[in-house]
Amino acid sequence: MTVETPSPTNTPERAAVAAGAQEWLETLQSWVRIPSVSADPDHHADVAASARFLAGELRAKGFPEVKVLDEGPWLPAVLAHWPSGDPAAVRVVVYGHHDVQPADGVERWTHPPFEPRIIDGILHGRGASDDKGNIAMHLLGLSAHLSATGRTAPAVDLTMLVEGEEESGSPHILELLQAYRSELDADLVVVSDTGIFGPETPSVCIGMRGLVAGEIHVHGPDIDLHSGSFGGAVPNPIAELSRILAALHDDDRHVAVTGFYDDVVDPTEAERAATAALPFDERAWISGPAASRVPAGEAGWTTLERVGARPTAEINGIWGGYTGPGNKTIVPTDAYAKLTFRLVGRQDPATIQKLVTDFVQATARPGVEVEIHWEGSGVAPLYVDTTHPATTATRRALGLAFDTDEVLMTREGGSGPEAELAGVIGAPLVFLGVMTDADQIHAPNESASVPLLLKGCEAVAHLWRELAELGRAGLE
Repeated sequence: MTVETPSPTNTPERAAVAAGAQEWLETLQSWVRIPSVSADPDHHADVAASARFLAGELRAKGFPEVKVLDEGPWLPAVLAHWPSGDPAAVRVVVYGHHDVQPADGVERWTHPPFEPRIIDGILHGRGASDDKGNIAMHLLGLSAHLSATGRTAPAVDLTMLVEGEEESGSPHILELLQAYRSELDADLVVVSDTGIFGPETPSVCIGMRGLVAGEIHVHGPDIDLHSGSFGGAVPNPIAELSRILAALHDDDRHVAVTGFYDDVVDPTEAERAATAALPFDERAWISGPAASRVPAGEAGWTTLERVGARPTAEINGIWGGYTGPGNKTIVPTDAYAKLTFRLVGRQDPATIQKLVTDFVQATARPGVEVEIHWEGSGVAPLYVDTTHPATTATRRALGLAFDTDEVLMTREGGSGPEAELAGVIGAPLVFLGVMTDADQIHAPNESASVPLLLKGCEAVAHLWRELAELGRAGLE
């Protein structure tokens, strides 16, 4: 399916983006310099500084109502409103986040993570793509929209909600949404925390997986023991933890937790055919952004299906005992592992947490104490209505920015609070982001393509006009 767009042209929106690009890039780099790592309490003051920075930029762009939301259990978020002045205007809430992933393994970064620099059209730095770059698109995109239309206020009633805990699983997003529900009335939610299929293949995301995250703690002897005197005679918690983790998957890499697949909805044959038709070079993906040697995953599914349409169980970290230089011959007292489960279809986070907890307890053998601690309530999967006028408008906006009438629809493997946003706000949702696998989000050497970011800015400018032309009635 294609979306008709006008012939490629140097639109007023594109000209305005080009005119403001240099100043905008300098602003984005200043924002990236703030190490707003929500997972690390030592950086919570930086998260607050990042929120204040964004609030200042929104005010500078003309938003008449801007506030930092720092009175609650959540880390500081930013809420801004700019009414269009037209009571019948489409009401839009833009969601994203300003916190970033930890930048551990600094020795593996080619450039310091919080010292951004642009080299050969690539902006390097933690948050350059996820999600400061994609949220910053709305700053320049709005300016370009105003310049191109000659308006003094946006053509839509615009609200921005930018949270500070998404990279920590958005543990307080429901409380945040409910606390400010009266200020979030909307006809549409636009999420700018996703990507496109590739630099030459623009696409809109039509689905994201849900997520639950937890930590297993296995306790063995009450003290570290001499492995010569006690090894082989008492349970070793690292060995027991390893056995539990190994039991998570069968030989075909299916998740072995009883009931795990009960609420999975398999893609239709038409969806599988559409995925198979995507211009995906698996070998280049494996050796490039995947930095691996062979594809692997649940038997019976392709790589693209595994990362977009199938649930997973991943071991994100494991530790315990002695890990310093040399050797220390002990049976350790404790072992730990961090796990995440990506969810699809109708999988419910609370149900998956219970199923996994029961599995872990049933798999543990006598002699060790096993606990699993969950990080919050998790997030549910979300799927976009591909026939909704807002989806079509978003594809048209991207097509104009990329000079193409071929804007694909793809699923993404990541997770976020989209289901909660759509549920609490009670409005349809679309995704508009320009991240790519080459951005290495969550990994060392995160970066963003400046030309792609600027195309994203232009797409934002086009989208506000497209939605204004549709009007509220056109979104029903």
